[in-house]
Amino acid sequence: MKFLDEAKIYIRSGNGGAGCVSFRREKFIEFGGPDGGDGGRGGDVIVECVEGLNTLIDYRYQQHFKAKTGMHGMGKNRHGAKGADVVLKVPEGTQIYDEDGETLLADLTHVGEKIVLAKGGNGGFGNAYFKSSTNQAPRRANSGLEGEERNIVLRLKLIADAGLVGLPNAGKSTFLASVSAAKPKIADYPFTTLHPGLGVVHVDGREFVLADIPGLIEGAHEGLGLGDRFLGHVERCRVLRREPRLRRLVLAVRGRRARLGGQPRRRRLARPQQLIFFKGGDKEGTKYNGAREGPAMISFLKEQTA
Repeated sequence: MKFLDEAKIYIRSGNGGAGCVSFRREKFIEFGGPDGGDGGRGGDVIVECVEGLNTLIDYRYQQHFKAKTGMHGMGKNRHGAKGADVVLKVPEGTQIYDEDGETLLADLTHVGEKIVLAKGGNGGFGNAYFKSSTNQAPRRANSGLEGEERNIVLRLKLIADAGLVGLPNAGKSTFLASVSAAKPKIADYPFTTLHPGLGVVHVDGREFVLADIPGLIEGAHEGLGLGDRFLGHVERCRVLRREPRLRRLVLAVRGRRARLGGQPRRRRLARPQQLIFFKGGDKEGTKYNGAREGPAMISFLKEQTA
């Protein structure tokens, strides 16, 4: 299955059904009066966060979604039915932006969350609605209101507790494969990972999600390599683990050993250093306490390079 983390789509809600102009005409009933029913409401466009999805590939081949128009009113005071809704299913971590790509409309981070992006138009009134003591035979009815239409941008940001960042071919995918059941592509050439990957790590009776993104090189913000657009997938991570390139790490350790000479500290420099960056807070705005909330995660990440 291909990975797609951004899609631009067109949505339109349904128009409201038109009201009906009708009069009751039956045998032996002299003054039947108006009996035109109201039109039905148009369908809505709803976005729902569901489980079992990790990509927006469903919106690669279909970009137009239109809800159904409400049924028109009929005689005998029969009201039209509501138009069918359109439900767009997206994975966890999907952000919905306006057409400009900057105005955030919604951020769906939990399964079951729903948001109505376009409401259907109201149905028109039939002539039975306008009858009164002074207008006992109205011959007019309203047409239904038009639905809403807009272009939106869906942008996926994977939800993970920890993220792996670093240079290409630094061992990020190897690390992910060794600590989880994920099976990312591993090879001895740069940019083996072309799209982010997730793995579930089990340790000390608990679990957390680990994310691996493609490698970053100098000038990625200018479009070099695969660019830096994948950094959005580690934006939600509480912990970032930086994977230094092994060759550079060995040269750095050897250089520091040479500068230190025969001092006892050189034995500690032979161990790869774990570089961990903590974000300031979580999505609720509370300060993240790594020692209290994630001891298994932190100790596990440190022990992997011991």
